[in-house]
Parts: sequence; structure tokens; C-alpha cells
Amino acid sequence: MTLKELKVGQTAKVKKLGGVGAVKRRIMDMGITKGAEVYVRKVAPLGDPIEVTVRGYELSIRKADADLIEVEMA
Repeated sequence: MTLKELKVGQTAKVKKLGGVGAVKRRIMDMGITKGAEVYVRKVAPLGDPIEVTVRGYELSIRKADADLIEVEMA
């Protein structure tokens, strides 16, 4: 399951990060690393961006990046 598939109000734990190079680095710079808990706060009407809370920070993630983050339900 990926972060993109989660619904508003769901919490999940990051299992694996996809992407390579700058894309993976950008995801990790936001604090999204293996084992981090992610809470989906809001999804824009067209699905892009997805607003999440990670480590106490509120972030907006592009749908394409969210599809690279594998999660498991907490």
C-alpha cells in the first residue's frame, strides 16, 4: 500500500521509500523516513497535493511523490 492510497484521517507507518537521487532526498528532507508515522490530514479535491502530519510537522506532498512511499497501517 502507498501513501497515495490512504484516506483522510488514517495513520500509517512508513515501510519503504521509493525513488532515486533527488526525488528520494527531497522525501527524506521532509522527515519522511522508514519507521516514521504519517497521518493524512487532508486531500485536495483533485487529489494533489496530499496534506500530512509527520513528526509534528504539517507537510504537503505531491501525489507522484506519495506514490513512491510504501506504508503499512499502524
